[in-house]
Amino acid sequence: MKIEIIKGEKHDDIRITRDDGSTAHTTFPKKGLFPHDAVHVVVEEELNLKNAFWGMIAQGKHPEDIQKLAKEAGHASAKRAREPEPSIIELLQAERIVECFEAELWGAPADLETLQGIVDAACASSCVPAIKLEKKLSLKSGPTSPI
Repeated sequence: MKIEIIKGEKHDDIRITRDDGSTAHTTFPKKGLFPHDAVHVVVEEELNLKNAFWGMIAQGKHPEDIQKLAKEAGHASAKRAREPEPSIIELLQAERIVECFEAELWGAPADLETLQGIVDAACASSCVPAIKLEKKLSLKSGPTSPI
């Protein structure tokens, strides 16, 4: 899948071309120096989350439909979180971890143990299991990469 993220002043423009040639286009509000959905690419690839945001898009969902899907499957917001349907667990895990990394981009970096504690609490707030983080980062690219 080819992902193009074009940074704008008030929003980021996202263009997707799936492996089957189908396309999707959307915009998202700007959230900091590094685009939110680019952080998703790194997190989902590194943690092998095939059914998170970008995995769902690769499977044919439109980016704008994913929030509605999450709400219908049990997660409208952290305030109203309940045990989610299995189909959105990876989506929620990815979102919580992305938020943790974004917070680190905006502030001082945390050591791995502190970051893991934050991830654990964030995942618990969404009623999903936490994912163990590791020090190494090994992004892949090429024909076997889903992104």
